[in-house]
Amino acid sequence: MLSDSSLEEALWYPATRMQEGLWVLDRDELQRPTQLVPSVVEFTGEVRHERLLDAARRTIARHPSLRARFRYDTKRRRVEYATHGEPGTAVFRDAEAEGLAESEVDAFVRELCGTPFDLAVDAPARAVVVRLDSRRTLLVLVSHHIVVDGLSRTMLLEEIFTVYRAGLAGTEPELSSPPHPASVVADRAPEEVTAQVDEVVERLRGAPVDVRLPFERGAGDDLEAARLGATVTGRLDPEHTAKALAVAAEEGCTTFMLGVALLAGTLARGSGQRDFLIAFAWPGRDHPDAADVIGMFITTVVLRVSLETDTSWRELLRAARLGSMEAFMDADVPLDALAARLNPDRTRLWPPLTPVLLNLDDAPHTPELAPGVTGRLRPLDPLYVKYDLAAFVRTVDAADGRQLELSLDYPTDVTDHSALSALLTDLRRSAADMATSPEEPVLEQPVETIDLDDPEERLELVRTLWREVLGTDDVDDDVSFFESGGDSLLLVVLVERLSQASGRALRTVDLFRSTTVSGQAELLTTPAGAV
Repeated sequence: MLSDSSLEEALWYPATRMQEGLWVLDRDELQRPTQLVPSVVEFTGEVRHERLLDAARRTIARHPSLRARFRYDTKRRRVEYATHGEPGTAVFRDAEAEGLAESEVDAFVRELCGTPFDLAVDAPARAVVVRLDSRRTLLVLVSHHIVVDGLSRTMLLEEIFTVYRAGLAGTEPELSSPPHPASVVADRAPEEVTAQVDEVVERLRGAPVDVRLPFERGAGDDLEAARLGATVTGRLDPEHTAKALAVAAEEGCTTFMLGVALLAGTLARGSGQRDFLIAFAWPGRDHPDAADVIGMFITTVVLRVSLETDTSWRELLRAARLGSMEAFMDADVPLDALAARLNPDRTRLWPPLTPVLLNLDDAPHTPELAPGVTGRLRPLDPLYVKYDLAAFVRTVDAADGRQLELSLDYPTDVTDHSALSALLTDLRRSAADMATSPEEPVLEQPVETIDLDDPEERLELVRTLWREVLGTDDVDDDVSFFESGGDSLLLVVLVERLSQASGRALRTVDLFRSTTVSGQAELLTTPAGAV
């Protein structure tokens, strides 16, 4: 670790292994836009634009990592960076005064979020404050992944908001002096790293470096589509969410580990694969002084999880917990070293070991700028992807209770986009099965593909569940559930069974209002993920 005095003497600092990898990716034209970390926040309310612009400018200028310039030193054969350069820009645009239409503003934001930095010349961060009209303002903050990880992005936004509020109050914000990122990076002996790599390779050896996904990508001719992504998002209803989280807690599993079990179980149900490597992001801030440093500390880690024919959901949760804990303990192992040993024939720069990523989604979805001003993070457009499938899991507080939210990012060059919505529905069904039947084997509860866009399949699904709940084969599509022999208690059972089978977050009150087979079939036209 470098001392403060040596930091002052040294103008160029060695990049970390992760930064070296990102520098290599940035050399590839196709990968360059995927290395950006953009945030687009829309505020509604009275915003003092000059104050927000000043807050963004001060925040960008304060942190050494955001003034970094990178180069490759041929003599030392290393990527290195200096932090004595000028900070990035923060500028103001008045869309209303310039007469810009919404579509023109959107195009400007897309260009801003997709334009790469020249790491040798440009400061790796920029900001723009856009006044849309008297009540709406955009803050667009774009940095390069080589100097900013997910936690840094959150801290940057929060610091901008802190400086803004202090400016409104006419005071100076209480901010600690930002440490230099090189001061909190510990050097490791090469032999120590080699021994740890050997241990992890042995644990992961034999696992397939590919994952059988329920969709196919295009031929690769459209390079633009290959790097652009789309997202589908869905939620589990509060009742099943509470049960699933309770089962996970009984096995000592976090929400992330629950996501690992759901993803592995769902993919196993839809294919013959039983052994999976799943990548995830590790914060990498083990040094006690790194907690509030803006920098790139995150590492990509790979965990292994597998199941057998008779593995229950509870046992799969235990396996997910074990695989996650083993990966956490070896989170500082260089991924490129693992890839060289486990996947030496890889033909792509990224991803090196598995096409599937799972992360806990902890991004600030409701930014707080000031009293009377509401904020929201706009969905990224364009969305750039590295993995064939990137899954994100989180819990949210909805109006009717806590819900488990699942999101899937995928490349736009897939040949069948509906397969992603079907996969999301399968994940929700898996979560419902885990919640209600944790002792049952995962693979003995096969996911039957139901096309909810097909009116006849919707009707047949509802008919089947009515017959099951009512214990009769005599079901009329246009006769009330209660007239067919049902009661309030059986209706609650029907809600649970229909939610589980369809992947839709249905409520008891919905079925009270739509009491016939045909009416309840129409409820299933609500898109997966609607609350």
